[in-house]
Amino acid sequence: MEKRKLNARDIDIALGGDLCNQITSTGFAYRDYMIPFGGMYGACSTMSLTMATAACLISGGVVNNAVAGASSHFCTAERQFRTPLDYGGKRTPTAQWTVTGAANVFLEREGKGPFITKVCFGRIVDLGITDANNMGAAMAPAAVSTLTRYFGESGTTPTDYDLIVTGDLGWEGSRILCDLMMAEGRDISANHNDCGKMIFSRNTQDTHSGGSGCGCAAIVLGGYLLPKLQRGELHRILFMATGAMMSPDSVKQGQSIPGVAHLVCLESTLG
Repeated sequence: MEKRKLNARDIDIALGGDLCNQITSTGFAYRDYMIPFGGMYGACSTMSLTMATAACLISGGVVNNAVAGASSHFCTAERQFRTPLDYGGKRTPTAQWTVTGAANVFLEREGKGPFITKVCFGRIVDLGITDANNMGAAMAPAAVSTLTRYFGESGTTPTDYDLIVTGDLGWEGSRILCDLMMAEGRDISANHNDCGKMIFSRNTQDTHSGGSGCGCAAIVLGGYLLPKLQRGELHRILFMATGAMMSPDSVKQGQSIPGVAHLVCLESTLG
């Protein structure tokens, strides 16, 4: 709001979510603002979910502008989905480190960009992964589903984009995604990266398979990728955040972990 010199009354709707029960962090944050609010939960896919939904609302003429965002917090997510930090439990090599962070973007009908030009909402995909410490393996098939459907419906190929960025498959899930996409006849290895790999240094920070959490993809997009689009260093990217749609109870009951991936195409200019 400060960047755009806006007041709360200037914003038509705010969409957001986090990893806490009943997305309390986001709801509590907006209780200080008289802005129409839509809480959304997509696990780690929340940032692209809120952005895609906001873009559709604006494109459909329902609202003129919207705020879309997501956040996560390391300690609360670990306590809720894995084990409290006080336990000092060992992490498996495939485990990821929840990012503490938040980002919001402001979308409106017209402006100087970057622009959301296409969206693709994901389908739930569940291939039977039950290991809560291997989110990358659980979410990668959903990313494959969304990407292949998007390429087929848009008539584009991986080489049409400067970057295909997922979040947050981490090192393990990214490898699986590239292998599965290759099996589908689409090689994304040359221009794919993952927010879970980008957020931490693998050589100096022991975060095992990388970062995760709603805030991971959100802050990589807001703090790193969007500035590159604004400067013209990137021209067209696919931003696809991925989510593991599990709960603490479903894991305790031995349920498998459904995954979902929502995609937005971001371009620095139109035409």
